[in-house]
Amino acid sequence: MDDKEHQLQKIEKKIEQPDFWANNLEARRLLKERKVMRDVVDGWNHLKHQWEENKVLLELAIDEDDEEVRNEIECNLDKIERKVEDIEFQHMLNGEHDINNAFVSINAGAGGTEAQDWVEMLLRMYLRWAEKKNFKTDIIEILAGEEAGIKNVTFSVVGDYSYGYLKAEVGIHRLVRISPFDAGKRRHTSFASLFVYPDIEDEIVVEIDESDLRIDTFRSSGAGGQHVNKTDSAVRITHLPTGIVAQCQNERSQHKNKAMAMKVLKARLYEHQQKEQAKKMEELHSTKKQIAWGSQIRSYIMQPYRMVKDHRTNKEEGNVEAVLDGDIDEFIKEYLISQ
Repeated sequence: MDDKEHQLQKIEKKIEQPDFWANNLEARRLLKERKVMRDVVDGWNHLKHQWEENKVLLELAIDEDDEEVRNEIECNLDKIERKVEDIEFQHMLNGEHDINNAFVSINAGAGGTEAQDWVEMLLRMYLRWAEKKNFKTDIIEILAGEEAGIKNVTFSVVGDYSYGYLKAEVGIHRLVRISPFDAGKRRHTSFASLFVYPDIEDEIVVEIDESDLRIDTFRSSGAGGQHVNKTDSAVRITHLPTGIVAQCQNERSQHKNKAMAMKVLKARLYEHQQKEQAKKMEELHSTKKQIAWGSQIRSYIMQPYRMVKDHRTNKEEGNVEAVLDGDIDEFIKEYLISQ
């Protein structure tokens, strides 16, 4: 943790410089980095204090042979240890945009209602995961299936390192189960694709020519419950040169919907630029590992046996219900550590 404190001190010195605001974009980036770094350092020091305090209490409980108190303190120490592991893991998330918030899009594959129901299950899984990490989520755009489920959905995840974590989830997710929509109770396989984009609006300038945009307004509709306001103010923005589309139907105000759609569009255009750059680098360096955006990364099997398996790391988990309830940290960590 000494290196984090040293980094924080270096940032503080830069902020104290008289020409700090000469580069507005860089200044805002440093202020955000300072906040996150300070939270990490303060969190670490708080846990260190808790650890030392509980350790002393544990010694007293052992001396007094108080088994109930000893068990309670040992449970506290286990929780502190897990939090320390999380902080240490965050230290690995040092990619350019790992610290950023994220936009997540989930799309149904072939299979109609089955695949659309699978998208809804995945949406719940990621919302529950975010909730457990105290991240804020917001449904930006959602399209309901004809009979059940969701055809596609885009939502934001606001929290430090949310992109760093969620980038591990990009790819195809496969579900095998007895279909609740099949009267014959046959086993079905469903697919859904997941894409993650960093929220880069405050730190990257993506040049967009207004003449390259087509902006449509429409009435929001479909699933989403409290997340979606059914108004006439939904906005869809199409970037004509690339065909990339972003839309938002979450806000009552057309102005707010347009602003959010532009934010998502910038993130997707930046991601598009990054992928194009990666393709060019691949041509120059044929040995470089390919970014497999479309590969099948994980299977969630509910029949004939119960198991979730990550095909990139071979990690397996038998408690499918827990995974679908948002317990996916171990899959995320295992994959990111392997990179």
